[in-house]
Amino acid sequence: MARPASDVASRRTPKAAPDAGAGPDAPATLDGPVLPDAAVAPEAVDVETLATRVRAADRRALAKAITLVESTRADHEAAAQLLLERLLPHTGQARRVGITGVPGVGKSTFIEAFGLYLIGLGKCVAVLTVDPSSVRSGGSILGDKTRMQRLSISEQAFIRPSPSGGSLGGVARRTREAMLVCEAAGYDVVMVETVGVGQSEVAVASMVDFFLVLMLAGAGDELQGIKKGILESADALAVNKADGDNVARAGRAVAEYTAALHLFRPASKHWKVPVIAVSALEERGMDEVWSIVEAHHVALETAGELVAKRRSQQRAWLWSMIEEGLRAHFLARDDVQRMLPEIEDEVARAKVTPTAAARRLLGLL
Repeated sequence: MARPASDVASRRTPKAAPDAGAGPDAPATLDGPVLPDAAVAPEAVDVETLATRVRAADRRALAKAITLVESTRADHEAAAQLLLERLLPHTGQARRVGITGVPGVGKSTFIEAFGLYLIGLGKCVAVLTVDPSSVRSGGSILGDKTRMQRLSISEQAFIRPSPSGGSLGGVARRTREAMLVCEAAGYDVVMVETVGVGQSEVAVASMVDFFLVLMLAGAGDELQGIKKGILESADALAVNKADGDNVARAGRAVAEYTAALHLFRPASKHWKVPVIAVSALEERGMDEVWSIVEAHHVALETAGELVAKRRSQQRAWLWSMIEEGLRAHFLARDDVQRMLPEIEDEVARAKVTPTAAARRLLGLL
């Protein structure tokens, strides 16, 4: 359902409103100051005001809202759920696009070129990028925004880097919630850039409407650079860097990947996965990509698949939250905490198999 024209017009240029909740000492983010921990506790957060500011496309409020939903503190999570309840009725109108690709394929360059093209069409674009967290320190560089300098200065764009936080699938722990917040703020297109490409990357397909896989030319055999799980989830393949001396190779790669797709079952029986060549560097092919996204949306909506897909995604989200909650609840038990160090030591010294050890721990339930 289309939004009223007055509603769209009021959000066409997101602007930052004066922030009464963050002082000069508040830590800064790439899109505005973050509420200090004490300021985002449920008793201190005016959820209604924050929700109103998000709905008004206040960029600083949007950044704070995403910070809130990404927090792992119990009190922050309580406030975040109240916020999401206020925003949920205003979500669901954006095009949700997931973008993945092999390392070096130029995901950030492509997203910037594509985002600028969409802005030229009068769209507001939100980009949620995910950087891998260090397995040692847990930290993340979060450098994606620095690679999209032209897009980042546009008032019609919002770029939010987040650490993966150890989550599988190349997405952050709270990417789904962040998408909803961006939709409630009136962004027409929400793009999710994953860490990279691999079997686990199909997780992004469980939260977007359209899944685009960027490929490179000259990668060898058409099956070497791709995984079956990725192809079965892809809604389109785009061979990037089809410029300069690489144009001919890109053309051959399009033919190779098109032939490879015949070996796999498409994600929808109402959609034939296209393969195209693009150049993010020269900003060529962006119009074709958007036409494909829109054609895919119409095809699935006409067939009734779009509603079914989003409902299925909601159920998958529910179960992922149940599994996460069960794990947290289990590890918080006193008896588990007492037994776990000893069992971990026995497993490490090969005195007991991990399977047997897990059964002993689960036996506490």
